[in-house]
Amino acid sequence: MEVVALVSGGKDSCFSMMRCLDYGHKVVALANLIPLDDAVDELDSYMYQTVGHQIVVCYAKCMGLPLFRRRISGSTRDHALKYSVTTGDEVEDMFALLSEVKRRIPSVGAVSSGAIASDYQRLRVESVCSRLGLVSLAYMWKQDQTLLLEEMIRRGIVAITVKVAAMGLKPSAHLGKELSELKSHLLQMNESYGINVCGEGGEYETLTLDCPLFRNARIVLDDFEVILHSADSIASVGILHPLAFHIEPKSGSSSSIEDGTIVQENSSSLFEVNGGIAHTDVEEKQTLNPTPTSDAYPNIDVCISKTGKSLFSIGCWIKESSSASKDLKADLVAVLSRIENQLKEDGLSWANVLYVHLYISSMKDFALANDVYVSFITEKKCHLGVPSRSTIELPLVQVGLGNAYVEVLVANDLIKRVLHVQSISCWAPSCIGPYSQATLYGEILYMAGQLGLDPPTMKLCPGGATAELELALRNSEAVANAFKSSIFSSAIHFLVYCSARLTSSEKEEVEHKLQSSYIARLDRSKTGSYPTILYVLAPDLPKGAFVEIKPTLYVPADDNSYDDDDGDITSVVEAGGLKPASSKVLSEWGAQYSDLQDACCLIHTVAGKICSAVVSITSDVASRICSCTEQAHRSEEHMKTIARFCAFQLAKILIDNGFTWGNVTMLRFYYSVEHSVAAGVMSRVFSEAFTELGESDGSLRTDGVPVFNVIPVSRSGRSASMDDIVTCELLASKA
Repeated sequence: MEVVALVSGGKDSCFSMMRCLDYGHKVVALANLIPLDDAVDELDSYMYQTVGHQIVVCYAKCMGLPLFRRRISGSTRDHALKYSVTTGDEVEDMFALLSEVKRRIPSVGAVSSGAIASDYQRLRVESVCSRLGLVSLAYMWKQDQTLLLEEMIRRGIVAITVKVAAMGLKPSAHLGKELSELKSHLLQMNESYGINVCGEGGEYETLTLDCPLFRNARIVLDDFEVILHSADSIASVGILHPLAFHIEPKSGSSSSIEDGTIVQENSSSLFEVNGGIAHTDVEEKQTLNPTPTSDAYPNIDVCISKTGKSLFSIGCWIKESSSASKDLKADLVAVLSRIENQLKEDGLSWANVLYVHLYISSMKDFALANDVYVSFITEKKCHLGVPSRSTIELPLVQVGLGNAYVEVLVANDLIKRVLHVQSISCWAPSCIGPYSQATLYGEILYMAGQLGLDPPTMKLCPGGATAELELALRNSEAVANAFKSSIFSSAIHFLVYCSARLTSSEKEEVEHKLQSSYIARLDRSKTGSYPTILYVLAPDLPKGAFVEIKPTLYVPADDNSYDDDDGDITSVVEAGGLKPASSKVLSEWGAQYSDLQDACCLIHTVAGKICSAVVSITSDVASRICSCTEQAHRSEEHMKTIARFCAFQLAKILIDNGFTWGNVTMLRFYYSVEHSVAAGVMSRVFSEAFTELGESDGSLRTDGVPVFNVIPVSRSGRSASMDDIVTCELLASKA
């Protein structure tokens, strides 16, 4: 992509440009914002007026690039972490500046910034980029600052300190020093006082005099003075004020710059951006894009399900054999409209949605699905952040369920924390689209589906399924780390989607890789057991990936959430040691099924608050339940028996672990379309099983609305062989 780089005069913006070149981008212009003379921070204003204001002009000459700059006319009016468009805010000056760059250089597709740790800065750049249809590039985001500093020095960035304001840094001793000279001292101060070695906490500011990007010339500082701003005995604050400097041509340069040239600001490649702020075509499109309604498709019948109480799932799909089902757009509009209406009936909105499972009939229509999706779910409607999401292809049409099926996880309150990094970086895959990397609600972290994408390039890694899985695990760990957590100590459940393009041996390799790269490294010192894992075979995955993983993690409210004296920190993996069921109906049902639980149930509970379970009905288990041949498992009568068995096992798991049906936040029944059972039959037999259970157990009252989702898949199971007839996936939480 062609890139415009936001520059201030320091090391970070320069190194960010170097990283852009590393990943195949081309920097074609520089952009600079000049603070007001009466800025709130008088010291920073003075420093930028006397240093950055002039030095960035030198940058442009040294790099042979056009420079766009604008004097800030606004102030900081929106103080929230997540920026909302606010008239008179200084972010609107950045918008005006980059709008002019895009107008003059239409080929520009991305913006480079030097963000390392500041969410405040990153979110504002991302907001402007989103409005302009640009991509934010932040290749230093979340990188280890010690390693960054070392790499900046190693790769030839010559930068001096022009401001110091931290314990251990003295204006008289450290101003004007090169990074290479200060490296050892900065590392020592990091150990002693915890300062950020890259100055991310405002400890120091730099001025770049030379770097590999300066192909024409370097900057030479001829004279300067040190101005003491604060003589504090613990952390003095001072700045370096350049009195004279010039640019010096580099040997072999074809530039016409002459030795000793003093910076001139009347260059034809300098563009002053003044005037008001106008809306862009992208903004107009976003503003004028109305939410479609199902009124346009009046004959499409949909079905809906709902679980739980304060935290629950809503599922919606096209009614089997609906004659009006035509294409993905019509079906997805109908489904999302019905969910939207259900949310309104409950006094809720899309802002209450934590997670979305988007199932579509063909991955070829992924772009179209996104277009419809963003007409319903937008940043504006979700002021705390858009939901996390997983998207896969399922054989929906094959079983008569139309082209779209959506399941959403909903909370009654608006207490959630959303991580939505849209910048492309080296940290983890960006979410430029309308979904976030992860959503934390209560103590559960719901992570978006992760592919084996190389974060800085956003391309699938080579090496096939096992390589993709390993990188997807690393990406998941990076997201978990952002919440001070880890998939190796906090995972509750892993849903592993495998592409139908994988051979049997490749699927086995995926399971082996998960065992060696993840299971073998698990820290069970606090949990005592393994998280549940479920494999699902899908016809296709986004970007043609072989594997997608969806982790769910437990993130305790504080470091003392685990209590070694708590007798119910976690239950056993297998069900053999569970307490006897207390319900009469369960005792009656269990008499014939008690010896099968060990063979088909995986259970993982955490701190008595969360319960994850997978119930696996293989042909062997079904034969013991139904006393019939494998072929007979496909009949409706035997599916009723299987459904009854599943309902019993799930009820027993909940009761034995101290949970109720009201705690269920997600309940799915995956069934293989290979068994040729119609979707309507599957939904009906499970509804009948739960109705029967509800007649004996008053805590389960469905009121005619299913408390589960029945999902057609190519195959599913607890292992990569995925040979289940039906697989039950349950998550319960005492939110």
